[in-house]
Amino acid sequence: MGFEDTALLSRILTLMTLSFHILYATVGVGIPLMIMIAQWVGIKKNDEHYILLARRWARGFVITVAVGVVTGTAIGLQLSLLWPEFMQLAGNVIALPLFMEVFAFFFEAIFLGIYLYTWDRFEDQRKHLLILIPVALGAAASSLFITIVNAFMNSPQGFEILNGEFVNVQPLLAIFNPAVPTKVAHVMSTAFMTSAFVLASIAALRMIGGSDHVYHKKALFLTMKIGLIFSIATAIIGDFSGKYLAEYQPEKLAAAEWHFETEGDAGLILFGVLDGQEPKYAIKIPYALSILAHGTPGAEVIGLNEFPEDERPPLWIHYLFDTMVGIGMWLAFFSMVYVVGAWRGWAIVRAKWFRWLLLATGPLALVAIEAGWWFTEVGRQPWILRGYMKTADAATTSGQVDLMIILFAGLYIILGIGTVVVLTRMYKRNPVEKELADREAKKGGVQE
Repeated sequence: MGFEDTALLSRILTLMTLSFHILYATVGVGIPLMIMIAQWVGIKKNDEHYILLARRWARGFVITVAVGVVTGTAIGLQLSLLWPEFMQLAGNVIALPLFMEVFAFFFEAIFLGIYLYTWDRFEDQRKHLLILIPVALGAAASSLFITIVNAFMNSPQGFEILNGEFVNVQPLLAIFNPAVPTKVAHVMSTAFMTSAFVLASIAALRMIGGSDHVYHKKALFLTMKIGLIFSIATAIIGDFSGKYLAEYQPEKLAAAEWHFETEGDAGLILFGVLDGQEPKYAIKIPYALSILAHGTPGAEVIGLNEFPEDERPPLWIHYLFDTMVGIGMWLAFFSMVYVVGAWRGWAIVRAKWFRWLLLATGPLALVAIEAGWWFTEVGRQPWILRGYMKTADAATTSGQVDLMIILFAGLYIILGIGTVVVLTRMYKRNPVEKELADREAKKGGVQE
C-alpha cells in the first residue's frame, strides 16, 4: 500500500468516525438544555407533564451519552494513530483545550448521574433543577473546547515554524484564533436546534401512531418553539460565518459557490452542475454572494482561480453547502408555520400529512449537521492545518488502516443498532400513559 493510499484510507476512517460521532455529540450538547427548559416550564406552570417530559428525556439521554463516550474515545485514538504528525504539533500548541474537553465531559457526567439519582429525593423541584445547570454547562463547555481545536485547524496561529521546529509557541493566542467566535456560536446553535427538532420528531411519531395524549402535544409545541428560535439564530450566525470565510478562507467560500473569477456584484449559486467552470441548471441570486461575503451588493469577492490548483478544495462541497443552508432555511420556515398555526388554531397543523412533515424535521436537521461537518472538514482540504501542514503530510505510514476501517465500521453498526433497540424498548415498556397513571396512583396513596 502506497503512502497516498494510506492517507486516503486515513481520511475515510476519520470521516466515518466523525460522521457517526457527530450525531451523538450534537444531541449530547443540545439535550441538556431541552431537559432544563422542560423542567423549568413544568415548575413555572406547575404542570406535571413537563416535569415528566424532562425525566423521560433524561433517561434516553444517558444512552446517547454512553455511546458518545465510545465514539469520542475512538476519535481520540484515531487522531493519535492516523495523524501522528498533526498530534505532535497539537501537543505543542493546542493541548490545553483538548485536556479541558475531557474535564468538561467528566463534570457533565458526574452531575448527570446526581440529577438522575436524586429524582425522587427533592420535594422542591426548583432545587433539583439547579443540578441541571452544571450538566448543561459541562455539555456546552465540552463542545466549546473541542470546537476551539477545530477552529485552530482552520485558522492556525500562536506559533512559528523555524527550520522545521516549533518556536515562539503562545497557547492562548492559538486558542483565541479568528475562527472561534463564529464556529463555536454555529456549533452551539445548531446543536440546540437539532436536538429540539429530534425531540419534536419523536412527539410527532407518537401522534401519527394514534396517541392523542396532551403530553405529546405539549412536547411537540415546546420543542418546535425552541427549534424556531435556534433555527433563526443559526441563520444569523451563518451570515457571520460567510463573512469569516470571505476574510480568512476565501478559497473555501469560492469553491462552495463555484465562484472562479474575482469580481464585484457576485451572485449566489444554488444547485446546478458544472461544465468546466460554467454552472448549468443552477439558480443564481444576484448580488447575494457579495452581500454574504462583505455585506454590500457591489463588494468584490475573491475567485477560486486566484489560488494554486493544489490548494483548492474539491468543488463538490458546493452541494454540501446547498444541503446545509437549504435544510436550515426550510426548518426555520416550517417551524414558524407550525408555531403560528398552533397558536392561531389552524386546522392544517393537526392534519396527518402535516404531522409527517413534523416527523421529518428531526432527520432533516441531522442531515444538515452531517452536511455542515463534511463541508467544514472537506472544505479545508488539502490542509489538515491550513497554510502549514497538508493532510497527506500528516498521515500515518501504517499499512493496517484498511483493517481498522472494517473493525470500526462493525463497531459503529453495532452501536447504532444497539442505540435504536435500547431506546425503543425502554420507552415501549414504559409508555407515558402508564407512567402518568403510576404517578397519580402514587400521589393518591401518599395523600391517603
